[in-house]
Amino acid sequence: MMNPVRHSRDKKIDNSNKEKLCQHPHTSNGMNKLISDRPAPYRAVIAGCGSFVPEKLLTNDDLAKMVDTTDEWITSRTGIKVRHITNDRETTALLAIEAAKKALADAKLDPADLELIIVATITPEMVFPSTASFVQRSLRARKAWVFDLCAACSGFVYGLSIVQQFLESGRFKNALVIGAETLTKITDWTDRTSCILFGDGAGAVVLERHNTGRGILYSTMSSDGERWEALNCQAYGSRYPADKKLDDPKKIYMQIKGREVYQQAIRRIVEAVTECLHVCDLTMDDIKMMISHQMNGRIIESAARRLKLPDEKVFINIAEYGNTSAASVPIAFDGCVKQGKVKQGDIVIFVAFGAGLTWGANVIRL
Repeated sequence: MMNPVRHSRDKKIDNSNKEKLCQHPHTSNGMNKLISDRPAPYRAVIAGCGSFVPEKLLTNDDLAKMVDTTDEWITSRTGIKVRHITNDRETTALLAIEAAKKALADAKLDPADLELIIVATITPEMVFPSTASFVQRSLRARKAWVFDLCAACSGFVYGLSIVQQFLESGRFKNALVIGAETLTKITDWTDRTSCILFGDGAGAVVLERHNTGRGILYSTMSSDGERWEALNCQAYGSRYPADKKLDDPKKIYMQIKGREVYQQAIRRIVEAVTECLHVCDLTMDDIKMMISHQMNGRIIESAARRLKLPDEKVFINIAEYGNTSAASVPIAFDGCVKQGKVKQGDIVIFVAFGAGLTWGANVIRL
């Protein structure tokens, strides 16, 4: 049988394979006649969500006092107006813990009953142990198996696809997936092209195993390591260890090739969403909302136009948060839920693109 998570670098839609995929109960959205008489399989259902951001704000006008830029320049090119930034005492684990507490409360799940915790981040608490270990400790989730996932902006959707496998197989009953970042701690505040983009925050969802027909219907994940230089932060790791002088001191900060990222992001988002619709036998009319990684307002809008998605089906909150990498999809989803834009039974698509390069999407019936 086919697995409901597909992996490849450049996918070509194979119509001959569509029937096989749709016949598999894990990959159909439940509306296909081929499986209408079969019992619903276990699925990973979102039972609760939450988010947390630091109180401190950095506006475009604040940035104009730091580098050669203006509010109009930043807004027109990114859609960002303000971002939340951590102080010296606020760490990635702290943000993750607060978001997790809200998601657990929303799901009405006792942390003692948690079985799996994944923290998606590229700004971990420390080299080791994992940020997830600190989350587990704070929550007193002693039963949980925990680890970090490093897939940059795609980390959260990657995490959902991993949990999908464990819950569908029956291995676990529940899981907590968190996207948490303190990107402003690795931002070059002298580079006006990149420092305007990033903010800090965390978002989380609790997933539970159910056979009601709701849950993650399909996930697609992809990578292209040939393009690693498009987005990177090179120090400090084994290539550039802390005890060696850097040939370029700015290697400790994020580096971005803007044009390449812009082009690749639009292409890969469109590909991922198109694949999801094709495999699940859905049209845009079936989708209530696309919740994208909030990398840049222009990228999201361009991808939506190519997909022919109307504005009301595209959730964008980058103006208030900036780019929070792995945290952006769960923060956006939490906002979407709290604003009443989606409800139980709706079908949504999460989609993300980030360093690696990495990209992926999840189709979810709430």
